[in-house]
Amino acid sequence: MTKKGSFLINRIKSIKYAVRGAWLLIKTEASIQVQVFIGVIMTIFGCYVGLNTTEWIVQTLIIGLIISIEGINTVIEEIADFIHPEFHQKIGLIKDLAAGTVFIFAIIAIIIGCIIYFPKIF
Repeated sequence: MTKKGSFLINRIKSIKYAVRGAWLLIKTEASIQVQVFIGVIMTIFGCYVGLNTTEWIVQTLIIGLIISIEGINTVIEEIADFIHPEFHQKIGLIKDLAAGTVFIFAIIAIIIGCIIYFPKIF
């Protein structure tokens, strides 16, 4: 097989693993399920209020980023639990920092949502 063929096959395999990982996140992680649910609700609400193209782009980016950051938080927690299953103060700090990152972006997402939706509602 040529290198080009193996490159393409490897990319297809990578996509398969990525889709599997995304599905596992959505299927097994409550925090991801909540974020996906909120994303669906905001998408429906965006259709209802008639977002313009720029607002759709911003909203889609925000939804994708919050779900991705939540996924990264989950990965950090899983790695930390694997490395040190019993409680350890440093592992707790690492998990808190990762969760804090999600929280900060969630606040930013809410602010951006208010900027987009308040003029359409009020």
